[in-house]
Amino acid sequence: MKQKPRSRRRRHSTKSILCLPDLELAKAAVLNSLNSTDATRGYRHAIDEFVDWYCSEPRLAFNRIVACVIALISNPVNSPPGTINLRLGAVRRLAYEPADCGLLSADLAAGIRRVKRVKKLGIRLGNWLTAEQGNALWQAPDRQRLKEKRDRALLALLLARGLRRHEAVALTFDHLQQREEHWAIVDLVGKGGHIRTVPVSDWVRTELDNWLAAAGMDRGRRFRRVNKVGRTWGDGMTVKAVWHIVKHVLLHGTKFNGTYRKLN
Repeated sequence: MKQKPRSRRRRHSTKSILCLPDLELAKAAVLNSLNSTDATRGYRHAIDEFVDWYCSEPRLAFNRIVACVIALISNPVNSPPGTINLRLGAVRRLAYEPADCGLLSADLAAGIRRVKRVKKLGIRLGNWLTAEQGNALWQAPDRQRLKEKRDRALLALLLARGLRRHEAVALTFDHLQQREEHWAIVDLVGKGGHIRTVPVSDWVRTELDNWLAAAGMDRGRRFRRVNKVGRTWGDGMTVKAVWHIVKHVLLHGTKFNGTYRKLN
């Protein structure tokens, strides 16, 4: 008996050269996987510049060499290492999605992943506080008025624990808990949705307790707005208000004016 011919199935072959629809599909998948608004904006800009360059040139294989060229797309002389690393990270993420969908070879994606980041050499730019200047900053507000007690507690928390502004304004009474005879801020949601635990020093907790006792609060958010007559109002503070508090202490703090002049 004659055997029936086997039906030939087309095997889905991987690509080494991606077209614009493939890149747009991968770009959408990368941006949808990001939680932070700032990261989404930075990755979108980096991917758009890479796609414009990649599609304007003769179609090259999407490999390690192409990934390295992303660092030289715009202004290669003055591009800082942070910008270059951001572009490399965006291209690496752009290679993962086609590889997961079977459009790009896994070997090529692994090769792009092995591209090393640019080392950050040199010194920090801008004005950075020393330990003495940091102590002078949070101690600049006095303890006489309610607003000054709040500012002392807020600045001490920002400087000692390294909290971001949006983390500080979102801090509630439930966040501060005692764990193994030590106080800590637990389940703190930070940048990118990361959850972490931050230990709290005794002197920082003392400043927080002084502010809360004077304000007469025992629930909700730990930092509130203070009106002109020295009373708390509202259910919290804004990130912009924290920025104004730091600026006001830098400009008008009696203990910090000399230090501020040195920084500028």
